[in-house]
Amino acid sequence: MSFWEEKSLAEMTRDEWESLCDGCARCCLHKLEDEDTGEVFYTDVVCRYLEQSSCRCQEYQQRNTLVPNCVWLKPEDVEAFHWLPETCAYRRVAEGQPLAAWHPLISGRAESVLEAGIAVTHRCISETRVAEEDFEDRIIHWVQQ
Repeated sequence: MSFWEEKSLAEMTRDEWESLCDGCARCCLHKLEDEDTGEVFYTDVVCRYLEQSSCRCQEYQQRNTLVPNCVWLKPEDVEAFHWLPETCAYRRVAEGQPLAAWHPLISGRAESVLEAGIAVTHRCISETRVAEEDFEDRIIHWVQQ
């Protein structure tokens, strides 16, 4: 049995926790929330610090200082993970679902995330190129795999 199947998110080591991230960078997309329903809508607008070709934050260690509303995922916040995409391993584990076949911990290959069409690579635009008032025009509906 794999660590994500036998441990809760709170029981994982830091390395185990970090390895759950599939590197899709969907959490780095700007999201809009309907104030009445709480429904979360994703846009194709991505944080300025995301290196889009690698789907990695260029300022990972400083991200919460540079972007105060950047959400730092922590095990104690698992109840709030509903805003994460359905494909996210953190959300899937929190909901008792298995990891997807394309997840690097299953496939053994980081490239499987891009091949499955999950990564944001070449599918988004930097927030530096879109006015915040135009984010609503950038809502996306990518197929969840």
